[in-house]
Amino acid sequence: MNTPFKIFILDDDIWYSELLEYHLSLNPDYELKKFHSAKDCLTNMYQRPNVVTLDYSLPDKNGDEVLKKIKEHNPDTHVVIISGQEDVATAVDLLKKGAYDYIVKDEDTPERLWNTINKIRENVSLREEINQLREQIVQKYDFSNFIIGNSDAMKRVFSMMDKAAKTNITVSVNGETGTGKELVAKAIHYNGPKNKMPYVAVNVAAIPRELIESELFGHEKGAFTGAVARRLGRFEEAHKGTIFLDEIGELDISLQAKLLRVLQEKEITRVGGNSVVPIDTRIIVATHKNLAEEVKKGNFREDLYYRLLGLPIELPPLRDRGSDILVLAKYFMEAFAKENGMGKKTLSSEAQEKLLSHSYPGNVRELRAVVELAVVMADDDEIKPSDINLTANNSDKDFLAQERSLREYTTEIIQRFLTKYDNNVLLVADKLDIGKSTIYRMIQNKELTIG
Repeated sequence: MNTPFKIFILDDDIWYSELLEYHLSLNPDYELKKFHSAKDCLTNMYQRPNVVTLDYSLPDKNGDEVLKKIKEHNPDTHVVIISGQEDVATAVDLLKKGAYDYIVKDEDTPERLWNTINKIRENVSLREEINQLREQIVQKYDFSNFIIGNSDAMKRVFSMMDKAAKTNITVSVNGETGTGKELVAKAIHYNGPKNKMPYVAVNVAAIPRELIESELFGHEKGAFTGAVARRLGRFEEAHKGTIFLDEIGELDISLQAKLLRVLQEKEITRVGGNSVVPIDTRIIVATHKNLAEEVKKGNFREDLYYRLLGLPIELPPLRDRGSDILVLAKYFMEAFAKENGMGKKTLSSEAQEKLLSHSYPGNVRELRAVVELAVVMADDDEIKPSDINLTANNSDKDFLAQERSLREYTTEIIQRFLTKYDNNVLLVADKLDIGKSTIYRMIQNKELTIG
């Protein structure tokens, strides 16, 4: 442990307190202080001792009062009662009021106290370790640390995530495949009020149609062939925490009514069972589909759509995040090199241009794969364009195949360049060889959007 383990010895018998002090001082990690009155001990509780050994019979206060005062000062302090009387009723009462242990004064007291404090110390260490892990989880999923990006588009996403994390509102995350929808869900959960409770993720698209109901709501023994025992569903596993339903747009229409009822009534019934099980679960859903369009097509229930909409977060595709491409590329390069014991790599200016020119149909997931391969392929510390293997796609052909006016094509091209170069009008004007006044006029006429 980094901080000393503090023990207060409170006993009006000077000889006995010195005996306990001597015995406990055999452990050099213990920081010991003796007190001979309750008043002196209580006035020093600001030092936040880990343990107080409390003589039950003190001249200025009885053990009940001192125990209560100690717990008021610091509920985490462990109090070990040391009494000259073997009174079972008193011991039980004190243990109910928060005492950690009750030890009778005899020749074995120092040894028993030693063992008790060892157990307390193990528990304190374990609790501190758990708290540190929880802090690490929160830091891991801190919005700006784990979901990397400085673009205006991502700043808007962070703002929405912050609003979502402050409450238990249902959240719907929409975005293309590979944009990081589950990362958003985890970040919201671990930065929200339920961060100490379970986070359960379910990929709806990956579960066979005939098993999805059992997966979500559980089943009773004998509910169907192979159901040899009761199984809790994912909603029950996520009780008091968060359930993340990824690709919710793939949920079969026949199950959507059951899910709607679960959300409305906040209770589930296991497959093959009759008992109603109450649940208290935060819902985060994600999809790459346009659910509003799926409602129009009859593939998704309108009432469920509005129930799940909650706070909507739209994740931008990587091609609309401008210089975030290079920020992410650097992050992936450094992480991959460190993980594999490789030296630091840098991107040549030509390599940066090549990365920026790609449209990334696979989004962040594709960029990561491209960058990691480039790190492996590079012969020296600088990554060159030839080290970057980009998969050809037909996005430009599709763009040109659309029937639009020349004005509409011009507007979209300028808009794409503005997004790519973080709304730097002068740079875009130079890249496209057009007048900056033309761009400013189009912005003023609301043909183009910035910010």
